[in-house]
Amino acid sequence: MDHIMKIAGLERHLPLCKVTDDLYIGAFIMFGDTEITVASAEALLKKSPEFDVIITAESKGIPLAYEMSRQSGKPYIVARKGPKLYMQDIMTVNVDSITTDHMQTLCLGRQERDIMNGKRILIVDDVISTGESLRALEQLVEATGGVITAREAVLAEGDATEMDGIIYLEKLPVFNPDGSIKEPAEADNIDNHPEIK
Repeated sequence: MDHIMKIAGLERHLPLCKVTDDLYIGAFIMFGDTEITVASAEALLKKSPEFDVIITAESKGIPLAYEMSRQSGKPYIVARKGPKLYMQDIMTVNVDSITTDHMQTLCLGRQERDIMNGKRILIVDDVISTGESLRALEQLVEATGGVITAREAVLAEGDATEMDGIIYLEKLPVFNPDGSIKEPAEADNIDNHPEIK
């Protein structure tokens, strides 16, 4: 089953993936899709306030952050999923993402933190679902002395569309097992599934 939608003026077929017996999500993958990456970056930059640095979490937001950096001429930083040998004086936060089956750690080294200190930071990601990755990035930015100017994503999924202060291009619904869209009034949503937190 697929969900067909327009994103930044381009039609895409998102395969539906089972999360639980009664919850399916649409898989939006930017990797390898240069056309959607370029168009989404351009559309988000038009909505962006002034900023100095872009940050995203490894790894699905990397193509978007890179392309927004290329188009804007502003640097981008990737919060890594684990410490790397070249990173000095590492800062970490934990994140529980819907698309990963275990707790993750996001890390920044001294070099990245120095770049962000006192700067206006734009947080970007491909999809905001539960907001866990977003909150982890916010913690990192605040700990570095950066100032968050906006939180942006290509898609806001399910209840994320109701979150205050996020900028996104399109709403991505969540789905029933038969592929129909879950209605907002239904009790089952991403946040009501502790097994995917």
